Order: sequence, then structure tokens, then C-alpha cells
Amino acid sequence: MSLKDVNLPDIGEGVTEGELVQWLVKIGDTVEADQPVAEVMTDKATVEVPTPFAGTVKEFKASEGDVIPIETAMLVLDTRGAGASATPAAAPKAEAPTPAPAASAPQAAAAPQQAATASASADYYPPVADSKVLATPGTRRLAREMKVDINELSGTGLAGRVTREDVMGAFSGGTGAVSAGTPTMSLPPRMAYQGPAGAAEERVSMRGIRKKIAENMQMAKRIVPHFTLMEEANVTQLYKMRGEAKAYGEKHGVKVTYLPFVIKAMIATLREYPMFNASIDDEAQEVVYKKYFNIGFAADTPQGLLVPVIKNADQKTILELSAEITDLATRAREGKLKLDEMKGATITVTNIGSVGGTYATPIINHPEVAILGMYKIEDKPVMMNGKFRAQKVMNYTITADHRLIDGAVAANFMRAFVNRIQSPSNLMLDMM
Repeated sequence: MSLKDVNLPDIGEGVTEGELVQWLVKIGDTVEADQPVAEVMTDKATVEVPTPFAGTVKEFKASEGDVIPIETAMLVLDTRGAGASATPAAAPKAEAPTPAPAASAPQAAAAPQQAATASASADYYPPVADSKVLATPGTRRLAREMKVDINELSGTGLAGRVTREDVMGAFSGGTGAVSAGTPTMSLPPRMAYQGPAGAAEERVSMRGIRKKIAENMQMAKRIVPHFTLMEEANVTQLYKMRGEAKAYGEKHGVKVTYLPFVIKAMIATLREYPMFNASIDDEAQEVVYKKYFNIGFAADTPQGLLVPVIKNADQKTILELSAEITDLATRAREGKLKLDEMKGATITVTNIGSVGGTYATPIINHPEVAILGMYKIEDKPVMMNGKFRAQKVMNYTITADHRLIDGAVAANFMRAFVNRIQSPSNLMLDMM
């Protein structure tokens, strides 16, 4: 018997691991070289993983739902007499995307957290955190205060980031070294609410895209101090212009929505307030100002909320933006987006108004520092020259990272944006 391991290959794009969504083969199956054997979910997309050689499936090294580091064995093949190919596996094929936040998935849960022990001969404890340790400044400070050596912890956060929970766990679990007289701490167990005996319940594993969305949202809320500001805009002129553009687009086979106009107005405002088109490098403690405009937009799909990205949106016309939005949104719903189409956004727009709603507090797509929300259009009576007249109004919100953006700056940003969206014809001047 000639047994060979089939490893999770290097998928690229900085991906270090993936969650096994499902096996595409079963024990005893005969497979050919380059045949997909599993679907694996990364923080970028779901990909089909092929086997680099032919053989018979003898053993699974992982179960569905497991997180597998790259270059780790997934299954075992018996290649005896199979004419195994020596060629490397074909690049994984993207099938269904996930949100592109700019960080990798959590490290495999199977890796035990190392003990953080003190050195009796150390002149200073805990030692200064190594520059290679991924952790926010707040987490590093907490580790120092708790006398925990952060260098000895295996982070459970995204990309192996050491979290506050890791530090607290090391401290309360007795692995963190504490100074004499320091009171011990324990964290209460977190258990799901249990219904009354006999109550109808169903438990479903949180896996796949929904799990990735949950991880990214939790990470963003933990790291970013959010605040949201709302403004109401008179979009009567925009309503008329979009109606004319819609008719023109139909002649060219393109569906024109309000989103391209909002993107154009936002880009013009970003040029005036560049701190909104930026990101924060938490480890380097640097602000990265983007000189390009890649606009992410939230797309509601059967798999969950995804964020396709329009690259260089400032260089495209309303009609070109409309066509690209339709294409990306359609392929997002069908699970056919490419990896590159889910990353690189400098700011995101969420159009909640397409399904209803007048106001919300969206979560920032970290490491971006802002997200613009647009809501439904309503008719509102307004007193003009002693008479009530109806005008079209739409609410907009800007949710910002308070570490970089102050409330007054956000208010000025929204005022400038609303002025543009209320006079959409002036956008032509901004684009010249």
C-alpha cells in the first residue's frame, strides 16, 4: 500500500488557513489527479481544493467545520497502481465569496494555548511584546497590567492576533504570572439560554460565510470605537435625474440605480476630506491615506451580506458604474465572485433603503474607517411660500472610526456630501 497525504495548498492572497465546508468525496472513492476533493472557506472566498495525484480515498484527516492551516494534511490517498500525477495541484477555483475585511480567519482551535510563565531571573516581567506579536495596543497594555507574557500566547483572533480574551484567559487560568498580592480573577462561563423542558428548539452550527461574517463583525466592533451621524437630504433633483438616467440606461441595456450617483457624490467629498478614505494600521500605529478610490458596496445574498468592490470608481461614468454594480451584485448572489473582487475597498456604502428602513448604525468594514449608509426615499410635506409642497427626502448616515475622525469632522463631511447629492447636476463640475 502506498499512502500519500493531500495537503491544503497555499491558496495565496495571504490566506493562512481555511474552514472545511464539505467533502466532495467519500471513503473508498477513486479520484483522478486535479479532481476537487473538498470545499474550503477562507476569509476571502470558498474554494474547491483539488488533489495533486490520483488514488483511492483511505482516510479523512479533518472533519467538516474544522479550521485547517495551509500545507496541513486533509486526507490520505492510496496511490498504488493509480498512475499518480507528479504535477502540482491546479489553483483552487473560487466558488462563493465572503466579506473582505482586510484580515485572515482565526487560527485553528486545535492549537493549545501555551503557558505564559515567568522567569525568576528576569529583570523585568513581563518582557516587552515582540514586534512580531499581533495585538492591539490596548491588548498589549492589558497584558502588562496583568503580568502576562504576551510573547508566549497563541492568539485566537484573526491572523493569530492575541485578543483581550486570550490575555484574560491566561491570567484567570493560572498560566499568567502575577505579582504577589495580586487578586485572582475568573470569568463567568458563557452559556446559551436553555429553554424550558420540552420546548421546541433547533441547534445549527454557525459555519461557512455566516461564521466569517460573525467573526469580522465582532472583530470590528471590538477594535473600532464607532459613532454614527445622520443627515436628511432633499433628493427631488436626484429623483428626476435618476429617472432620466434610468430611461437612457435602458436603451443601452443597463439598469441605473441611485447608488452610482451616491458614489460619485461621496468620492467628490472624499477628496475634500481624505481621512475618510483611509485605514489604520493597528500594529504600526500609522494612518494610511489612500490616493485611489475603491468603493465597496453591501450586497444581500442567500449566503449572507457580501461586499464586492468597484476598483478605481472615480474613473468610471454613471453608466459604467451601474453596469459594474449590476454585474458584481448578480455574481455575488450566484457565488461567482473572484477573490480580487472582494478585497481592496477604501470605503463602503450600504444601501439599506433598497429593502426599506429610514435609519441604521452600520458596522465599519475594518480596517476601513467609515461606512456610508443610504436609506429609502419618502415624500415629505414642506411649507414653501405659505403652501405645503411635497419633496423627496432620503436619510444618509456616516459611521466613523472615532480614533481618526472627530464628530465635527463627520458633520462637515455629511454637510458637504448632502450639498452635492441635493444638486446632482453639480457633480459634473466635480468630475471635470
